Amino acid sequence: MLKHIITIIILSILVIVGMPYVQQGLQLLISGHDWLSDVLKEVFSGGQAGNIIRELIALLAIPVVIAFIPAVIYWLAKRAWLPYFMELVWVIWLVQTSALVILYKAAS
Repeated sequence: MLKHIITIIILSILVIVGMPYVQQGLQLLISGHDWLSDVLKEVFSGGQAGNIIRELIALLAIPVVIAFIPAVIYWLAKRAWLPYFMELVWVIWLVQTSALVILYKAAS
């Protein structure tokens, strides 16, 4: 029990100290998603089906690309696939999706 209390206190302190950096990272993640979504507007039609496909690709591509960077570094070092690649993609996807949902504004 004491270990859990100490751990949560230390993690809370790290969150408080690192909040400006986390906010900057989230802003970069959202900016990358918005940029990719804008680029894909050139490819897909403006209809509802085109918008859904465009948003789906933008939502899925960013986490895969971000997780691919450490996977390539790991592969260059060990000549083996990164063991927890999909778990890393899921974590990045959850963070990105959470940030997008928080910042979501319904189209008027």
